[in-house]
Amino acid sequence: MTDPLSQIDHLASAGRSPWHRASALAKLLLAAELVLLAVLAPSLSPSLGLLAVLYASAWALALSGRVPWRLLLAASGYPVLFVLLFLVARWDGTLRTPVRLLLPPLTATLVAVWLVTTTPYPDLFAPLSRVLPRSVGDGLFLTYRALFELTRRTDGMWRALRLRGGARGPLSGRLAVAGEGLGTLVLHGFERSQRLYATMQLRGHTGRICGCRHFAEGTRYDLLAGAAGLAVAVGAALAWRMP
Repeated sequence: MTDPLSQIDHLASAGRSPWHRASALAKLLLAAELVLLAVLAPSLSPSLGLLAVLYASAWALALSGRVPWRLLLAASGYPVLFVLLFLVARWDGTLRTPVRLLLPPLTATLVAVWLVTTTPYPDLFAPLSRVLPRSVGDGLFLTYRALFELTRRTDGMWRALRLRGGARGPLSGRLAVAGEGLGTLVLHGFERSQRLYATMQLRGHTGRICGCRHFAEGTRYDLLAGAAGLAVAVGAALAWRMP
């Protein structure tokens, strides 16, 4: 499991941190609090103290969830790639501006990684399916699962191409091979979706995929999520009053 998606999927089910024993609903509420504060922080406070507190809180959650360092660093790098052009356009020559622009997406990314690595995906999508329209919730559920299947398929195809010399030769030949590989992946995805739908019908699919209810079953570890949420709120309030 070298790719981040497979590692996330494995950690969500096989992790042993206290957060893995808390209910999905409690963790979703805590994640929503942190992400909402991170998004609103630039307009709530002119200082960087509030953003720094939220960023530190996100790191504390991720580390307490026993998320590997490499996975955290890889996830932290994704927002930088998307925000880089915006940073160049908005940069005024000071360090303060890029920090204010980078910390909110970095905080949200760390919180998202903590959430998906400590919560199995059926529990994660079950409460969302209660809020979103049924077709949207079920579509997100199947799309999330399909990502791992396509990732494994792509990795296997790329290894086969390298072993058989498909990654060498002129550029035109490599582009042709890449196009054929992409077409193979598309056909594989279509065929797999047809088989999955047929299997669901045979097993009595009633129009609701995410039907599990234990996502809201409280445990004593939910007190940890409540304490973390209270600590974030107190820290944010103190940082908001800082000059």
